Amino acid sequence: MEPFRIPDPLRRLNGAYPEAKAILAAASGGGNASRVALARLWLSEGIPYAFSDCPAVFEVLRGWLAIRLDVEPKEISMTGSARIGISLAPGKQGKRFSAASDLDFFIVSEKLFHQLRNEYNQWVYDFESELVHPNPLEREYWRDNAARGAGILSRGFIDQKMIPNRDNYPIVQNISHGMWLLTEKLKLTPGAPNPEKSSIRCYKSWEHAIRQISLNLSDLA
Repeated sequence: MEPFRIPDPLRRLNGAYPEAKAILAAASGGGNASRVALARLWLSEGIPYAFSDCPAVFEVLRGWLAIRLDVEPKEISMTGSARIGISLAPGKQGKRFSAASDLDFFIVSEKLFHQLRNEYNQWVYDFESELVHPNPLEREYWRDNAARGAGILSRGFIDQKMIPNRDNYPIVQNISHGMWLLTEKLKLTPGAPNPEKSSIRCYKSWEHAIRQISLNLSDLA
């Protein structure tokens, strides 16, 4: 019988919220196995750093959000600095989470993914057929979202912000309104973070989620 073999870079990670340098060192020095482990455990499971002092708030929050979006609470998690306490994003690496930092949620739901995919495809058709028209602010990114959406969907995820928050697209409108309500409710909740805004990414499956998160680590390493 042999012991479990732990990649050396992962042995250096202590606690639930490692420093950015330690995460990036493990991502670059441990190969794909380390990146998958980081994505699966540290970057997608457990109590998010943003709610480490009030974990019950996170549990009540995702129960409320699950009912609103017709998903299971266990399918709701977080990413970004709210997950581990520091940012890994280029240009922001090492920046600490603050009470006012944005909250980046993700949901793993095949049902919701297909609903958003259908709504995205409808929006692209409407946009290219000039049935909907962007306002000056939307004009900057609508064309980009329409061009890159197919590639993103093929990787098994989609961001709420890729579909306009309009009456024509009720699924994303419900998500957008839910994110606004969530943010406002947190402002009234003692001990909770006080973000300026919140957003959602939806993954088709946990396999797609872990693959994309580990790929993001590969790009950073």
